[in-house]
Amino acid sequence: MTDKVMENNQVTVMGEIVGEFVYSHEIFGEGFYMVDILVPRLSDSSDRIPLMISERLMDVSKDYRGTLVMVSGQFRSYNRHEEHRNRLILSVFVREVAFIEQVPENEKTNYIFLDGFICKEPVYRKTPLGREIADILLAVNRPYGKSDYIPCISWGRNARYANHFRVGERCRIWGRIQSREYMKKISEDQAEKRVAYEVSVSKLELASEEEPDVLQNA
Repeated sequence: MTDKVMENNQVTVMGEIVGEFVYSHEIFGEGFYMVDILVPRLSDSSDRIPLMISERLMDVSKDYRGTLVMVSGQFRSYNRHEEHRNRLILSVFVREVAFIEQVPENEKTNYIFLDGFICKEPVYRKTPLGREIADILLAVNRPYGKSDYIPCISWGRNARYANHFRVGERCRIWGRIQSREYMKKISEDQAEKRVAYEVSVSKLELASEEEPDVLQNA
């Protein structure tokens, strides 16, 4: 069952480690740590993506800043209670890691595949310039009755298509993980810079259809 569930949440990212390991938690004597990786985009910008990694995969006492790695695993979520509300925390749970000499130019450096269920009505809107956007919240099952809740964003034809999705429908999504900075208002005269993470959709389909209508990003 575990292998089958793992197939519905697959991530591979390549980039440069840009932070130090920070202790997260321990399970059955195995320590897990957080560290950020800077993943280049085609547009000469980058996404700063958090990794959750076991002390059994890397020596967390070392400083790996500037080191290039390729990691694979799953995009996972958990709720952290703060400021009288729950905040959705997202990270890549690393299952495999390899050191690389350079980031390949012709390979995908940021890939994710999700197979889950629509758990909230999609939010469709248009930008002031007329670009169509739809926000999707996907619940991806894990073993032992757990699920990861992954925010996804689609554009163009994909957004129009997603606007008709209904809660409970099974959906498959291909894309990349992206980071986005925003200002969180703390009080009337105070704001804090934060980073949000979401899946930028390049392709999606409803798995319930006999012949899925797969759309490429417009």
